Amino acid sequence: MAGRRSKYTPGEYKLRVRRSHTGKGLFTEQDIPKGACIIEYIGKPVSEEIALRDAGKYLFGVAPNRTIDGNIPENIARYINHSCAGNCEALGPAGRIFIFSRKKIPAGTELTYDYGKEYFDRHIKPRGCRCAKCSPV
Repeated sequence: MAGRRSKYTPGEYKLRVRRSHTGKGLFTEQDIPKGACIIEYIGKPVSEEIALRDAGKYLFGVAPNRTIDGNIPENIARYINHSCAGNCEALGPAGRIFIFSRKKIPAGTELTYDYGKEYFDRHIKPRGCRCAKCSPV
């Protein structure tokens, strides 16, 4: 199996952080096919206790008592915004998170995924969802 890529190996897609209708967002500069592994959400592992205490904006729970604090400069995946009808999804094996395309994503499109009910109810719902599905621009 030498030379065979894992499905969890991100492709070398050209991505750029730029202004979005909800702040900063992550956009693709090239077409991305459906089912592609786009990028890994990276960061510092923190305990559930620290995650609850800090309640940071870029925390991503990956397993019971294991959270990734993605607030590091190298993690441009932290700029992927929430959408109730996202074009991506977050998947991963054993404590890692990878972002996959749910459909073909044309160049120039903002990458989005559904952050999930718990995050939505706690952080988004109180201020109102501003995704393209809920608040068309």
